[in-house]
Amino acid sequence: MDYTKYEALEVIRHGNVLSIALNRPDALNTINAQSLMELSTVFIAASMDNEVDVIVLTGKGRAFSAGGDWNWMQEQIRDPQQFYEGLVNAKQMLYSIIDCDKPIVCRLNGDAIGMGFTLALTCDFVIADESARLADPHVRVGLVTGDGGAALWSHFVGHMRAKRYLLTGEFIQAGKAEEIGLITVAVPAGELDAHVTSLIKKLASGPTRAIAWSKAVINTGLRQAFSASLDAALAYEALSNQSADHKAAVEAFLKGETPVFASAARFAG
Repeated sequence: MDYTKYEALEVIRHGNVLSIALNRPDALNTINAQSLMELSTVFIAASMDNEVDVIVLTGKGRAFSAGGDWNWMQEQIRDPQQFYEGLVNAKQMLYSIIDCDKPIVCRLNGDAIGMGFTLALTCDFVIADESARLADPHVRVGLVTGDGGAALWSHFVGHMRAKRYLLTGEFIQAGKAEEIGLITVAVPAGELDAHVTSLIKKLASGPTRAIAWSKAVINTGLRQAFSASLDAALAYEALSNQSADHKAAVEAFLKGETPVFASAARFAG
């Protein structure tokens, strides 16, 4: 399998372990059109690679992923076709991870925000640096949490906790995320690689068919949750992409300012 074609990702195979790294460290691995397109295909390629039994997903540099690229967000407002193409790729990315018959370990080496955190949560294991900040703050930029976050959070921590974090965009520390069952484990930064390596060894030297098929069974409920809500979530997100609130938020963030939404003028508190 040729993995050299990827540019926004660094993809390297070591024996039967495939390492996929988000490779835009200077931009905190924010996701743009290129990286999303590559993410929508790389897990399909890995599924078809008979030499791969385990996949590790991580980020280069100090962040796992800071979410969507602001400049790309502005382009998507100006050209809704780009947003639509992004939704198609996002949907393929999410299903390709859930349906991948290889266990996927997320080495969450730093902050994971928005789509970046959705990407992490779709993996089978999330081993996180305990200092990492995690959030799905779509609403803070006037967007619907439409890229899978609503289904994932509700599935893992229940509707009430999901609403607490998704309707406010509140951040959560990795340690707290472990406590509520959102991620697998949070460990000190100096112990991250040891924990990831230990897990990879167990998976890569284990009964790979039994592991793969067990993943398929366990993910049945998650896939059903996606099937029930993902299309509606993506459609609502597409509508919010053209909202005045989202336009104002993107313009404000690009200027380094705090966005002021239309509802602020009506708030009497």
